[in-house]
Amino acid sequence: MASFIVEFPLITEKYQEDILNKRFETGRKIYNSLVNVTQKRYKEMIKTKRYRTLLSSLSESEKSDKEIWKQINDMRKQYSMSEYSFHKDVKQMQRHFKDNIDSFTAQKIATALWKSYDRLFHGNGRKVYYKKYGELNSLEGKSNKTGIRIINDTLVWNGLKIPVSIDYDNHYECQAMQCDICYNRIVRKYVRNKYKFYVQVVFKGNPPVKVDAETGEMKHRIGDGDVGLDIGTRTIAISSQSDVRILELADRVQNIENQKQKLLRRMDRSRRATNPDNYNEDGTVKKQGDKKVRWNKSNHYIRYQNELRELYRKQADIRKYQHECLANYIISLGNKVYVEKMNFAGLQKRAKNTEKNDKGKFKRKKRFGKSLANKAPSMLLTIINRKLGYFGEKLTEINTSEAKASQFNHFDGTYTKKTLSQRWNDLNGIKIQRDMYSAFLIMNISDDLKSFDIDKCNGRFENFYRLHNLEVDRLTGRKNLSSIAI
Repeated sequence: MASFIVEFPLITEKYQEDILNKRFETGRKIYNSLVNVTQKRYKEMIKTKRYRTLLSSLSESEKSDKEIWKQINDMRKQYSMSEYSFHKDVKQMQRHFKDNIDSFTAQKIATALWKSYDRLFHGNGRKVYYKKYGELNSLEGKSNKTGIRIINDTLVWNGLKIPVSIDYDNHYECQAMQCDICYNRIVRKYVRNKYKFYVQVVFKGNPPVKVDAETGEMKHRIGDGDVGLDIGTRTIAISSQSDVRILELADRVQNIENQKQKLLRRMDRSRRATNPDNYNEDGTVKKQGDKKVRWNKSNHYIRYQNELRELYRKQADIRKYQHECLANYIISLGNKVYVEKMNFAGLQKRAKNTEKNDKGKFKRKKRFGKSLANKAPSMLLTIINRKLGYFGEKLTEINTSEAKASQFNHFDGTYTKKTLSQRWNDLNGIKIQRDMYSAFLIMNISDDLKSFDIDKCNGRFENFYRLHNLEVDRLTGRKNLSSIAI
């Protein structure tokens, strides 16, 4: 079932904020207690020869081997490593805190932990972590009938009654409140050195249509036609019948990154001055063996820490806002959006092999971790897919290794490997920016999602080339990323 989220501020008093902070801390302790219990079972399970044999046989055979998966799942249930077992465990813990945390909220805490284990079981994580002090900043219920509820524009939860700030003059919020509520989530955000509290209401169905207050027309419409996306670590090239663009992802985020670097240097100097005994003569941190290294924080360090926290919040908000705006623009170009299947997690990892360049110096093993963290291309694709889903469409991923959009030439059907530094294609004397041409080819993918439709490419190329030249003219003379090469 489709759902959407609307966030509303809570109008809190000081005593209510104290109670909410206490409940977030209680939820964190329940989560960590559950981690402690489940980790003992998990370690016992992975010690067994049978479990290790099943995993190794799975890696040697096909991933879809249902019989092996069935045995693995049965063994996990035997060791109480299932979501239902976690719910039973948390029930015993919740009874001691029932005045603050209701049973359904406790079950959602257990579900959050189970999701971490589920990612671990499927190879998308290395271990399950405890939550540090202040890290748990959201608690949610399971329905609007018990636990965390919204009743008459008021948040009601275990004796707390907090007014919700809803702007009924806002068309979107007014229409959203007419929908059925699925469940509610309380969120705590650290904004300008102070915690602020919000309620995220999860409504059933599709979100209301946003309307321009002046004209009364729909703000965001979905287009009709094919759209190709060539997304990288910092840029995205877009090709459609009506427009061709190459844009830097979240271009307003980099300024914040520069501020972060200066602030981190200040924090490091402050920490070294306050804790001289924790460092060796060469500046490295002393190894304390089994002992935990104790760090003293000066008032300056705490202030810098809060400033850094505020910058991270701003960075995340700006990045998400720009991705939402860009996603609206992309789906306005067409309803069939195609993109290459990308392994962004693989691009984050450091290079394994140690290599030297032509001058004999060692190459850096760092890859694209910082760019991916700043620009979050995967988040943009998730937002596009979500917005397309409201109109009954979805983002289509093409087969990257089969299609080879960066190597193909549709004029003669040949494939030519290129280095990352080659940013322009020479197609029978026609010079075209590499990423924009890749987006054009992706737009004209065949139904098998492995090859390109040559007839479409030939029929649409003249229009693409005209729009391509307009985009090159727009970018000429501007300060662009080196990867754009314009």
